[in-house]
Amino acid sequence: MTDTCQSLANALLDAARKAGADAADALAVDGAAQSIDVRGGVLEQAERAEYRDLSLRVFLGQRSASISGSDIRPEALAEMATRAVAMAREAPEDPYAGLADPDQIATDWDVASLELADPAPEPAPAALEEDARQAEAAALSHDGITRIDSAAAQYTAQTIALAATNGFSGSYKRTSRALYCVAIAGEGLGMERDSDGDSRTFQSDLRSAQDIGDSAAARALERLNPRKPKTGAYPVLFDERVAASLIGHMVAAANGAQVARGQSWLRGALGEQILPDHLSLVEDPHRPRASASRPFDAEGLLTRKRAVIDKGRLTGWTLDLANARKLGMESTANAARGGASVSPASWNLTLTQGSQSRADLMREMGTGLLVTSMIGSTINPNTGDYSRGAAGVWIENGEPAYPVSGVTIAGNLRDMLRTIVPANDARTYLSRVVPSLLVEGLTLAGE
Repeated sequence: MTDTCQSLANALLDAARKAGADAADALAVDGAAQSIDVRGGVLEQAERAEYRDLSLRVFLGQRSASISGSDIRPEALAEMATRAVAMAREAPEDPYAGLADPDQIATDWDVASLELADPAPEPAPAALEEDARQAEAAALSHDGITRIDSAAAQYTAQTIALAATNGFSGSYKRTSRALYCVAIAGEGLGMERDSDGDSRTFQSDLRSAQDIGDSAAARALERLNPRKPKTGAYPVLFDERVAASLIGHMVAAANGAQVARGQSWLRGALGEQILPDHLSLVEDPHRPRASASRPFDAEGLLTRKRAVIDKGRLTGWTLDLANARKLGMESTANAARGGASVSPASWNLTLTQGSQSRADLMREMGTGLLVTSMIGSTINPNTGDYSRGAAGVWIENGEPAYPVSGVTIAGNLRDMLRTIVPANDARTYLSRVVPSLLVEGLTLAGE
């Protein structure tokens, strides 16, 4: 499949040349996906899809256009390239558009060390169904669980190939095996739901169905009979399940596309203290078996490890080639493809962990909110003002007191991030390794 995928990318490039493009790059993806859903011990839905996605970006001088499709017939590839070139002729000139220089592109990488694809055979549908059944049964075995909203098992396998007229050519495979369970506790208006799940590159690493079902049930039961605390300013402990979203807002503000547009509350903050000085945020696209690992980016540049935040200070932006040129900087090899368009995206991120457990931080906070789930999001991209709906557990005297739902927490990300205290409970196999985070003095809108 790898050779076939690379041949398709090369064929699309040839079509672009014949259509009159000065330069071009092409991405081809071959994939297969299975999904099995179980409800009430009965197979509810079984899907299998095999797909092929093609995307082409062409350049005519400083004009460019992108197009995507799935038809691999030679005449379809020719038509796709012809349309892309015609679109480029009508596009405005962009002084920052263009491929990487030949001396910038990746020429050597060790894809085997990344362990992106599980060599084990694709699971049979019966195996996926059994996983989903076991997760559902495990959740239903808990008193108080009234039904299961969803129990699903999935498997995907992809081959990704990139080729460009600057001489770059490369491909790799990727697999994923996942299992999820959503449990519902209580009846009528008193119903509460929660979930658990796992997704891994290697099937052998996946948590057991029993563990996932038990955890989904326990989480749903913990949410029964919620209350609202009094409105006020309190410390908030973001559980490890949701803490990555807080760091994600900072990462989004450090995205070069946002900075180049002037729509980032971190613009002008290079070198400034963003986190406490004992914390760093490291991006490593070469972590084995991690879902965001990759040998090269969507523009053929060799990916590399870097510190986004070093000892609390912001070191740079997340950049693809175009945004790097706009900002007078070098690409950080973070180009990602969304359809046919290219923009910067972050790979695997790891925040420095602390020395205390989540329970230790609960005792330290005394009285406040442990947030375990969040809904909605109002983030001002220019100021960092933050407001989100939240649910979780009210903590009094360092101990859980009662479940909380339907509250809103608000603050400013700059102030919040400067004071975060990390726990030591991050799951190191995730693409974003972020522990529970304690933040002081947020405004909580409750009763």
